[in-house]
Amino acid sequence: MGSKKIDIVIIGAGISGIAAAYNIKNKCPNKTYLLLEGRDSIGGTWDLFKYPGIRSDSDMCTMGYRFKPWVGKKVVADGPSILEYLKEIVSENKIDQNIRFNQMVDSASWSTEKKEWSLTINSKNEQTTDHITCDFVVFCGGYYNYSQGYRPKFLGENDFKGQIIHPQQWPSTLDYKNKNVVVIGSGATAVTIIPSMANETKHITMLQRSPTYYIIGPEEDPLGNFLRKYTNDKLAYIVVRWKNILFSQWFFFNRARAQPKKVKEWLIDQVKNKLGPNYNIEKHFTPTYNPWDQRICLVPGGDFFDAINEKKATVITDHIERFTEHGITLKSGKLLEADMIITATGLNMEVAGDINIDIDGKNLDISSKMFYKSMMIADVPNMVVTFGYTNASWTLKADLTAEYTCRLINHIDKKGYDYCVAITDETIEEDGVWLDFTSGYVERAKHKFPKQGAKAPWTNTQQYLSDLFAVRYGRIKDKDLKFF
Repeated sequence: MGSKKIDIVIIGAGISGIAAAYNIKNKCPNKTYLLLEGRDSIGGTWDLFKYPGIRSDSDMCTMGYRFKPWVGKKVVADGPSILEYLKEIVSENKIDQNIRFNQMVDSASWSTEKKEWSLTINSKNEQTTDHITCDFVVFCGGYYNYSQGYRPKFLGENDFKGQIIHPQQWPSTLDYKNKNVVVIGSGATAVTIIPSMANETKHITMLQRSPTYYIIGPEEDPLGNFLRKYTNDKLAYIVVRWKNILFSQWFFFNRARAQPKKVKEWLIDQVKNKLGPNYNIEKHFTPTYNPWDQRICLVPGGDFFDAINEKKATVITDHIERFTEHGITLKSGKLLEADMIITATGLNMEVAGDINIDIDGKNLDISSKMFYKSMMIADVPNMVVTFGYTNASWTLKADLTAEYTCRLINHIDKKGYDYCVAITDETIEEDGVWLDFTSGYVERAKHKFPKQGAKAPWTNTQQYLSDLFAVRYGRIKDKDLKFF
């Protein structure tokens, strides 16, 4: 097919892509845009994952968009409700008219001579290759591989007579009723699946190598319910949104960095209060790392701990020796019987969708570059990469990135430029990986990440308030961002 010219191409139709499309449509109304989605539906994570109990891992007043109040009563929403919320936005704003589904971007090439991007796209359904040229590219494909989750191989897997399931490929007809189920892993997916399945399984066990931090949050927000009753949805949303931003960032995250021991005690005390004095908290729920060195898992209403108290679920902290015909043999020598094993072992991270990118014919190695404002790869013209917060709702940063993209594009037009590029000759600090997180899925992919500089705007602050002022009110042009 022949090449088609679009002003702006957005890659991905999940939370980030919808935020970008909404902002471009409303703040760059004279621009043409196209949203390319590799799957056959919008929603990203919320359309992909189908495991029992799937829900948000942040409150919906911060996970929802600034421009679209979340009006559901539950502040931690289930996956289908989140997907419906996203579909409403797409329909209300006619974004669906600008989406092409089943389009996999294979490569992106920038030409300084032509001052444009050329994208090579493979259509999954038609098995054809298309080419699109555009002025600006916005990567919104999330941070993990959608086709395959992280799945370590275990000795003796073929000996096991039951089913082995990864949550990313959950069968729609899976029957776990009255079965002994073992869930390998202790992250957000595991503590969501376990209470959701516990009422139907014979017994369900969480098998972890080491403990994780959990925070018990309410299923509903009393302040939000009060304000909705006596004022309106919009005001209630704004107030609760800012309350939660200030708590999660100023109190919780910043205090965890300044006083990790106190925050650790507070988190573990929550678990002690749920499980009682006779439970071995030290072994099963006391991590060796500090809070926010890895993401803290939200447990709404404490349902995971309720399943333990009701003897429907068990936590075992041990290492796997091998799979056997009837379960798992642990390094301690214990045999853990199972009819079904769920490998909640994490994700395979990607940066910019792991798409092949070249600048004037030279292949781009993102890991050798710095990340300007955590939005633009150094030395790459007219390209923004959306990557949400790890210590707060993903949507907060996605929304800011979309807003900044529009300011940038409008500045280019107003001043008569063709493109912009972030440039630095600053020495990269030693071990200056942009995402300083010790979670397994991050550690496995650190070789892919861009670098972090020693000072702004090349640092990853993970601070919404400072990012908000910089994005919304800061100067577009600075010494590190060049326009041509």
